[in-house]
Amino acid sequence: MPLVNTLACTRRSAFERRSPTSEIGLGDYLDVAYSVLVDVGGTELPLILDTGSADLWTLSRKAPLPTGLPYYMDTAFQVVGVAANILYGDSRTGTQARGPIGYDSARITEFSLQSQYFALVSSTNTSVTLTGSSGILGLGFPLNSVIWNTLVNARYSSQRRTTRFSNTSNGNGSNLATRVFPDLSFVVPPLEGKKDSLLRAIDSQDAVVAPTVEQVLETFSLYGPPVSRLSATGSLSAPMFSVSLQRDTFEIGGNAGSLTLGALPHGVNESGVMWVNVRLYSPEQGGLAAPAASPHELYPLAWEIPVDDVYLDGQKLPRSNLSSSTLALTALIDTGSSLVRGPQDVLSAIYTILGSDTYPCAHAHTLAFSVGGRLFPVDPRDFGSQTYDDTPTICTPNLAPADTPAGGFLYSWSLGDPFLKGVLAAFYYGNLTYPSRDPPRVGLLSTVPTDADAHLVNAVDDATAAHVMLPATMEPAPPGMSNASTTDAQGVPQAAPGGRNQPLASAATKRPPPPLMLAIIFSMWAVWALLLS
Repeated sequence: MPLVNTLACTRRSAFERRSPTSEIGLGDYLDVAYSVLVDVGGTELPLILDTGSADLWTLSRKAPLPTGLPYYMDTAFQVVGVAANILYGDSRTGTQARGPIGYDSARITEFSLQSQYFALVSSTNTSVTLTGSSGILGLGFPLNSVIWNTLVNARYSSQRRTTRFSNTSNGNGSNLATRVFPDLSFVVPPLEGKKDSLLRAIDSQDAVVAPTVEQVLETFSLYGPPVSRLSATGSLSAPMFSVSLQRDTFEIGGNAGSLTLGALPHGVNESGVMWVNVRLYSPEQGGLAAPAASPHELYPLAWEIPVDDVYLDGQKLPRSNLSSSTLALTALIDTGSSLVRGPQDVLSAIYTILGSDTYPCAHAHTLAFSVGGRLFPVDPRDFGSQTYDDTPTICTPNLAPADTPAGGFLYSWSLGDPFLKGVLAAFYYGNLTYPSRDPPRVGLLSTVPTDADAHLVNAVDDATAAHVMLPATMEPAPPGMSNASTTDAQGVPQAAPGGRNQPLASAATKRPPPPLMLAIIFSMWAVWALLLS
């Protein structure tokens, strides 16, 4: 099989290490999608930053592309004979991206990778191009990567298996993808007291040997997503990255959007960061089996962290009755989602407290998540979005129901961009092959100012007095550092008010004209339907 020969010759592929840490600014499409420039095969492409998935893919020039959108020049794309079928979303979306897997060089900030595997997508129903992006940069763990899964399966099977991911049902009878969960059953767990030849499963028809856990672990640094590969090979100062998201709606400014590899942003007060361990999945829960040398190992699948409780305006919300009371409450930290998603019955309780599914924009509401005993609020300016009528007075909460955990992933909440605009979030891979030696963690540092309520009221009052809509703009991913005008008391860089780029309309209104506004509204809902992960 050609793939096997290709993989063998790239086993010694080198990583070009230029510096232990690096930082780059982010683009922002109306706060529903954030992008970063990634060089793929010599072309800089704006790719959506997604901690909720683990795959790198770019649009093919064969796909319908808007005029002016850069695309990957596939002249050096080395196909390997298998394709990826990447599923996103939940029972309400079911979006997908499909295309052949191959490899080429890639570079993120100052870090270069040779023979980086990715999918060249020619068929997708995602709304990536509406955001001015050319694909997606998944920042998750290798075990949750469709590309990694497909390549490992293909290496150990002549049957060219495609994606081995299961779509668990949410109990509503939907046949759409709900929880896109990896199937790791093809890996052979150690059998104590057996000879090596008996540790592997043999396909009776093709005499194909299935991989052992140890063999699978070796593939992380070869087939894994780009940033996890940098971490696995020690190319970063620390096996981590950090993200801060800017605000380009309601009141433009907030944190300076950035992706930092190998560290927290320079100058950040590290003592204020709250670190919590990522959920690890046992084999019984669908996780990877432990290697013989470390029989008690458990492995992470996603950036999923424990949550103590959830509060609205200081009132503790009830736990969901839709999932088992014995299931630990956890949340996915997901830059690829433009909403905060939670259990349907808990969201109903929120709407009851609000009195409706809309609310006056000037009324400050605080949705807060207790993590590690510390409250992390959603900035009240990010809790809702203006309802597009004629005035900047009515808002709709940036909330959506999540599928009930029932097999597959076990998180009940997905904390997307509304939450992440109010924190500096750090993602620490730790030891990917032996997590017990250095567990994966997520660090959070709240950046919501104490006077956020006053900022919200002033923004609404200013727009109302001027008879204009609330501000909104979009900015492309910059080639270098984010444009920080200052830092907050914790050292987190802050964006210049008004953003780096000119707004869509005049500086007075910072709103696009009506025809463009309708197109943008449609685009926003289309992107919300994307709901990566």
